[in-house]
Amino acid sequence: MADPKGFLKHPRADAPKRPVDERLGDWQEVYAALSAEARADEVATQAARCMDCGIPFCHSGSAGCPLGNLIPEWNNMVRRGQWSAAGDRLHATNNFPEFTGKLCPAPCEAGCVLAISPDAGGAVAIKRVEETIAEVAWDNGEVVPQVPELHTGKRVAVVGSGPAGLAAAQQLTRAGHEVTVHERDDRIGGLLRYGIPEFKMEKSALDRRLGQMRAEGTKFVTGCEVGVDLTVAALRERFDAVVLAVGALRGRDDRTIPGRELDGVHLAMEHLVPANKEREGDGPSALTAEGKHVIILGGGDTGADCYGTAIRQGALSVTQLDNYPQPPTARDDDLSPWPTWPYVLRTYAAHEEGGERRFAVAIEEFVGDEQGRVRAVRLREVSVQRDADGRRQVVPVSDEVQELPCDLALLAIGFEGVERMPLLDGLGIELTARGAIACGSTWETTAPDVFVCGDAHRGASLVVWAIAEGRSVANAVDAHLTGDSHLPNPVHPTALPLAVA
Repeated sequence: MADPKGFLKHPRADAPKRPVDERLGDWQEVYAALSAEARADEVATQAARCMDCGIPFCHSGSAGCPLGNLIPEWNNMVRRGQWSAAGDRLHATNNFPEFTGKLCPAPCEAGCVLAISPDAGGAVAIKRVEETIAEVAWDNGEVVPQVPELHTGKRVAVVGSGPAGLAAAQQLTRAGHEVTVHERDDRIGGLLRYGIPEFKMEKSALDRRLGQMRAEGTKFVTGCEVGVDLTVAALRERFDAVVLAVGALRGRDDRTIPGRELDGVHLAMEHLVPANKEREGDGPSALTAEGKHVIILGGGDTGADCYGTAIRQGALSVTQLDNYPQPPTARDDDLSPWPTWPYVLRTYAAHEEGGERRFAVAIEEFVGDEQGRVRAVRLREVSVQRDADGRRQVVPVSDEVQELPCDLALLAIGFEGVERMPLLDGLGIELTARGAIACGSTWETTAPDVFVCGDAHRGASLVVWAIAEGRSVANAVDAHLTGDSHLPNPVHPTALPLAVA
C-alpha cells in the first residue's frame, strides 16, 4: 500500500530548471540534468506523496488522464524502488510516456486529491514521476522492440505522423498488421517535430522512439502527400484500411484587424516550423525574431512556444497579449471546482526568461511603414463578452490607444480544424461545422474502411488525448480487419476533454 503520511512528510518539488542565462545560450531542454542517483531519490520521494486514493480521479477519463494511466500503482512502485515494474505498468497504458511527461499540461495533477487544499502541499508531481520512469527504462535498456509473433496479412495506411498517428501505427504493428505511415513533410513527427520547440522536447527523444517502431516493423514514408503523390485509387488498392491522423493545422486568423496584410504579420506556425527546421540542420530560419520587437497575440501554449523561440533568436523585446483578464494565481472553486481543470494563471518556463505579458488588451491596428512592413501595433483595453446568441465579442472599454513598436507580429490564437486537402475530396469526406472529420462509434468515417483519430477528429487538443485516440482507433481497425481485438481501448469517439477546455 501507499505511504499514508507521505504527503505530510514531503512537500511537492517540481523538476529543477537550468539558470536562465545558461538556457538562453542554447536550445536544450530547460530542465537541469541530474545524476541517475539523485534523480531516482528525488522522484521516489515525490512518488511517496501519493495516497493511493480510494477513487483515483487522477486517472479518470473525465477529470484526469484520458489514457487511464494507472498512476497510484506506478507511484507506489517508484516509492519502493521498483523502477522496472513501474516502467512496465506505465507502458501498458501509454506508448510514449516521455512525450506526455515533457509536453502534457497534466490534467491528472488537477484531478489529484492533494490539489483540493493548498494546505496539502499541492498535487503529486505526477508528470515528473512519469517522465522519470520512462527515462530510467530507456537508460536501463528496458524499452525494446515488441515484434509481433504472428502476421495477419492485412495492410494499414496511417496518414500523418503526429502522436495520434504514431500511437495507432505502433499498436497496429504490434497486432500483426503491416503498417505504413505516410507523412507529407520531410521528417516524421508532425507537430512533435516541427511545432514543439527543442527547449521543450529535444528531438532525440522522438528519434529514439521512432527507432523502436522501425525495429518492430512499422514503415515510414516521408515527402508523400496522400491524395496527390499517392492517389486515392492507389491508396485503396494497396491497403485494407486507412487511418486519418492529419491533425487540425488550419491556423485561426483575424483578417478583420486593419493592417493584417502588412509584411511581418504571420501565423504562429509560420515562425515555429522554420525555427525547428533550423535546429534540424536545414539552414537559417526564413522568419527569425533576431533584432526585432516581437508581438505575440494569444496566451496559450503556442504563444508561449513563440515567446521562448523569439527570445532565443535574439529579439529586442517580446510582448505577449491576451484578450482575457489575468487569471487568479490559485484555483477559484466557483470558477473551476475540483477535480476539473483549474482556471489559473499559467506561467511557462519561457515567461521566466524575459519579455512581458499583458492581459485584457487587443490589437486595434497594425501600423506599417512606407515599405509596407509592420512597424507598430495599436492596443486598447478590452473586455470579452457574449452577445445574445452566445457569440464571443471583444469590446473596447477604454478610449486610450497605446502604441508599441513591432517588427514581427505572430498570431497564436488557435486552430480552426483540418486543412482542406485533395485526400478528403478524393475520399468523399466533408468536414463538420467545426472543421473536424466526423466518425461513428467505431471511429470509421463516412468513407468505408477509413478511420480517424486525434486532432483531426476532436479539434486541436492535448498530446495525451492524441495518444489515447490513436490507441483506441487501433483497437477499432484491428477488430474491423480480424473480427475482434485485444488491443486497449481507452476512449470512446464521443469522449470530451472535460478536464482541459
